[in-house]
This record gives sequence, structure tokens and C-alpha cells, in this order.
Amino acid sequence: MPSLPYSRAAELTEKLEHRLVDSLESDFKTTRRAVLGGIGLAGSAALMGTGRADSDGTGGHGGDAHGNFGAVGEYSDLDFDPHEYLYQFNTGRGEQENVPQDIYEENGRTVREFTFQAVDTTVTIAPGIEFPAWAYNGQVPGPTIRAVEGDLIRVTFENLGRHAHTIHPHLRNLNPDMDGIPTNGPGVLNTGESFTYEWIAQPAGSHFYHCHSLPLKEHIHRGLYGAIIIDPNPERVAENPEEYCEFHRSQITDELRADLVAEAKSRNHEYPENDAVNEMVMVMNGFDTNFDGDNEVYAVNTRAFAYGVGQTDGKGNWQAGETKRPIQIDKNKRHRVYLINAIEFDPINSFHTHSQFFDYYDHGTTLLPTNKTVDTVMQCQAQRGIIELDYSNHDSGLYMFHAHQSEFAELGWMSFFEVV
Repeated sequence: MPSLPYSRAAELTEKLEHRLVDSLESDFKTTRRAVLGGIGLAGSAALMGTGRADSDGTGGHGGDAHGNFGAVGEYSDLDFDPHEYLYQFNTGRGEQENVPQDIYEENGRTVREFTFQAVDTTVTIAPGIEFPAWAYNGQVPGPTIRAVEGDLIRVTFENLGRHAHTIHPHLRNLNPDMDGIPTNGPGVLNTGESFTYEWIAQPAGSHFYHCHSLPLKEHIHRGLYGAIIIDPNPERVAENPEEYCEFHRSQITDELRADLVAEAKSRNHEYPENDAVNEMVMVMNGFDTNFDGDNEVYAVNTRAFAYGVGQTDGKGNWQAGETKRPIQIDKNKRHRVYLINAIEFDPINSFHTHSQFFDYYDHGTTLLPTNKTVDTVMQCQAQRGIIELDYSNHDSGLYMFHAHQSEFAELGWMSFFEVV
């Protein structure tokens, strides 16, 4: 039998998930006609998937709004796994997650080449609830691009969607033609058009890309966004340490320089020091399911409560195919989260850990923390950073983390780390 804390955590996840799905089903019934009139046939097909699998098989609630709830059920769409997405970094070596890519040298510089397509699709945001998305390579968030500081990122982009799209990078881009906005370079790409973007990977840090077509709020909200991780180059850090911390060059000691280089190696996927760190990408997002300008579902990596607690034996052994489970944390390893806020319609989002404090690197552009020993950080839209976590002295078990806007947590953005 599962241990009591695991059972209670699973019950909490089911309770919140059940309440969320019920509210969405009710909302769809009252607003579906108006919504379908605004989004067309492609969107209407997505809104049809609003069924829920109740534990009693009758379709009933199994309890009132403040009582016990039946199981909502697992996700039936397994094309996108938020647990796999945590650890998927597309570096240009081989083909990963349907992202054709290549890596080679050109004019003395490493080139990392990727192929992206914008498509109209549907994504599952809660069990039985689908959302009509516009997506890079058919997934929300889009694939995570990872490069080393100074590399050339070359993205061949083809628009297969019904609307005009671009890719705009939050990087230090020196060529205005590559900015991915309507007024520069190729402008917006219409259906069937393609363009190759080229960006220098700079500065080191946790960064963001998204569509910049108008209206911006719709193109971002529909799912056209993703992460760009730029690893620091340890050799460059050794030569220019003042660019990676708040100290003037004259204040940098040999010891501080060595510490900065060591941190840079731990963040660089081409160095063995990086193997000792468990790295994760978390994109905080929300979904306006009835298109009224307010979000009804909140999540990390798209699926509400995906990192909650499902069925387990209480010893960390999850059922095969389980799509609801906490993120497993080895207390003997260092853990790093690349955190990005892609939310629309809300001014801020946040990340809060229970029973833990962490160091935070705003935008990830420094090798020394910008906030030390905090348990909550706020981010506006497109803001991002790096969180460093250490559970080495914690007892094994479940530790919650979530947005510290209560509404967000209860509508999907509530999760657990499982420390083992």
C-alpha cells in the first residue's frame, strides 16, 4: 500500500484536477457556440475533446465542490510528455524529438543547425481537454535549443500554419534582418513560405524565443514559444571574468576567477562537469480555453498537474505509462532549473518551493547568483532565470513547488519533487 503522505498527495492532485476539468466542461457548454464562431473549424475540432473518465464510470461528479472526488484519469494523448520535455536539449547533434539538426564548423565557428515548422494542431492541457494551438514542430512549448556561447544558431523555419508567423529570439542579435519581426528582414512568413534565421549564441544564459506576428498576445498564447539555453564558454570566462559577475576586473582574485570558470564548466553541456548536474527546463504557461482574455488553466510545460502525484507504491515506483508523477530528485546531485515565464493575460507568474531555499540567477547571464537563499521568485512575461537546488540534507519524500498565486496553483500549476 502507498504510504500516507503519498496517498494524501495523490488525493490532492485528483481533487484539484477533477475540479479543474469539471469547471472547463461547464465553461465549454456555456461558451462553445461563441468561441466556435471566433476560431473557425480547426479550433472547433479541438474543443470537441472534453470528455472525462470518472472512477465510477457514470460521468457523475463523485462528490461536491468541497468533498471527495473520483479519479479524473490519465492523459490519452501521449505525443508530448512533459516529463521527457524537462530533459530534452536540442544541441545540433543527431535528430532529437523530431527536430532535424546538424552541427559543423564554418569559417572557424561552430554552427548548430535546426529545422522548425509552424503548424496548427491541438495539445492536451488536462485529461480529456484539448486546446487549439499554433506550435513549433507540433509541440507546446517548442523544442529547447541549446548552444555554446559564440556558436552560430541557424534555424530554417517553414510556416505550415494558416496564419503568418515568425521566430523572434531574445538574444543579443547584431543583424536586424534576423530579428523575426514584421518590419525587418523577410517580415512575417505566410503559409508555405520559409526563411533561414541566423543568430550568434550570446549572451550566456536562459533565453526565450517566440512568434512576433500581430496580434502578439494571440500568437504567444496559442503556443508559439520555447527556450534557448546558451552555455557559457569557460575559456572566455577565464579571459573576461568581469562580464559574468558584478565585480570590476580589478576586484577579481585568482580564487574568484577559478570559481567562475568552474561554474561555467558545470553549465556547459560539452564539459564532463555538467554531467554531475540534473538540468531541467520549465516553461510556465497558461491557456485561455474560452478565448475571453483570461486564463482558465495554468501549468508548467503545458499539462496541468503533470508533476503531481498519481498511482505509486509509496516507494517511488510509478505505474508504467503513468503521466502524472512528481519529478524525481537524487539528493546526492545538484539540480538546476532553467525557468521561463511564457504566460499571457496575467502580469506576473512565480515559482515557490516548500521546505527549501535556492539561489536564483536572473536571466542566467551571471555566474554568481543575483538572489541568494530565496524560496520564491517572480517573473513577468518573457522573463527567465536559473534556479539552483540542493536537497542533500533533506529527508526522502515529497516536497511541493508551485506558483505562489493561489489561483494558478489550484488551476494546474502545482507540482511535487520526490527526493530519494
